[in-house]
Amino acid sequence: MIHGINPVNGERLAGVPITSEAELQQVFELAQTAVHPYGTLPKDQKATFLLQIAAELEALREEIVEVAHQETALPLTRLNGELGRTTGQLKLFAEVVKEGSWVDARIDPALPDRTPPRPDIRSMRVPLGVVGVFGSSNFPLAFSVAGGDTASALAAGCPVIVKAHNAHPRTGFLAAQAIQKAIETCQLPAGVFSLIFGADNQIGETMVQHPAVKAVGFTGSRAGGLALQTLAQQRKEPIPVYAEMSSINPMVVFPDAMQERAEELATGLYGSFTLGAGQFCTNPGLVFIPAESEVFLQTLQTLTEQTAGFHLLTSGIQQQYLAGTSRLNNHPGVQLLAQGTGEVAAQVFTVQATDWTPELQQEVFGPSTLLCLYQDLAEVQNILQGLEGQLTTTVQAAEADLAALQILLPLLQEKSGRVVFNGYPTGVEVCAAMVHGGPYPATSDPGSTSVGTRAITRFTRLACFQDFPDGLLPPELQENNPLGVLRLREGKLE
Repeated sequence: MIHGINPVNGERLAGVPITSEAELQQVFELAQTAVHPYGTLPKDQKATFLLQIAAELEALREEIVEVAHQETALPLTRLNGELGRTTGQLKLFAEVVKEGSWVDARIDPALPDRTPPRPDIRSMRVPLGVVGVFGSSNFPLAFSVAGGDTASALAAGCPVIVKAHNAHPRTGFLAAQAIQKAIETCQLPAGVFSLIFGADNQIGETMVQHPAVKAVGFTGSRAGGLALQTLAQQRKEPIPVYAEMSSINPMVVFPDAMQERAEELATGLYGSFTLGAGQFCTNPGLVFIPAESEVFLQTLQTLTEQTAGFHLLTSGIQQQYLAGTSRLNNHPGVQLLAQGTGEVAAQVFTVQATDWTPELQQEVFGPSTLLCLYQDLAEVQNILQGLEGQLTTTVQAAEADLAALQILLPLLQEKSGRVVFNGYPTGVEVCAAMVHGGPYPATSDPGSTSVGTRAITRFTRLACFQDFPDGLLPPELQENNPLGVLRLREGKLE
């Protein structure tokens, strides 16, 4: 059995059974048998299925939120909001599926009189097949069993196998029950979705290496993501791993912005890096500020020192946080500006830009941030050029800073998937335009996003049909467009 542990008191909670080898093989077999019937399911039925999952999760709201609270110590308000985000993602993808243009249907009709003649060419996106998903530790609902990877893969028409995170097993089990009930209600093949549990990494490795699995979604550590990538590339048939792995999300505070609203900026930064005990992939872990920022520093110091201790999600995350903050504390040139109370305390560090070294960009997952004090923006530009890829970069700028920002903006864009202006990176909106991705090592694939409607394309491939009889084509490519989807015909949308 796998048991959750209450982070507040160390209580061992109700457990779930480990998936046996025989059960695991059955999961793969069922998923394979579901590939074609689910992949060709009419779009309205697929949308209904996604909506039914959302309804089943809502029916379990009280129980699932309470169990998640016990297993993670996250506040009930946060968990209720996260469940709303989870069901909202499913509803959004249902709308995407019903609308239909996501398949990117393209038609170039035959030109028999051309020299040489052109055949009839039609193409669209089709499901990849079975997708393996790894639930994250820090989002027990929205990035876990019924979270974004699962929702987008199911929307694409792919059966899904989820390796649940052992930090919140009962939460995952309840979410899986909701999905399985939706499968029964919609009379879909059982293999459309399966949940598996393992005591160690072996079951996840087996999933990545099984020939039935055609793609992987992962949210977690860099070491974990790279290990999965290696396994996926060692297969006889290598497969893509869409891994979100590591980011310190640098923020640049420009001089005039600091002069105009120092206290406001300190309060905003404090709220961002302590939100959820800092256990967000978009936590601002590096902040560039002008060297003369006394009001900002004093305000941030006061807020941090008044902060009570945190309970992190797992003992492993806590150990890594304590090791990371200790590493910063002992790094040459780094000073501790402020520290809250408790064993897991909020911490703010400072370093002069002239003392910066590349080792300082290592992620510290938890409620801390490093302030880099600069004399001029050339120092900031120099450090940014040496940074790894990020999920986000953020700027805080006043009107008088915009000319300087324009110079720095191409570099900020180069380094991240999302650039935030006069805001904070924590909080990722689920919408059509959102990009939650970035250059390596933020993610393994900078051309994709794990949040927003574009996430669906990760679990598809392009399929082309040449000179096919109309009746044998997918409905999206048939001449009379029976589904009424937006298509590109001879380079023009119709």
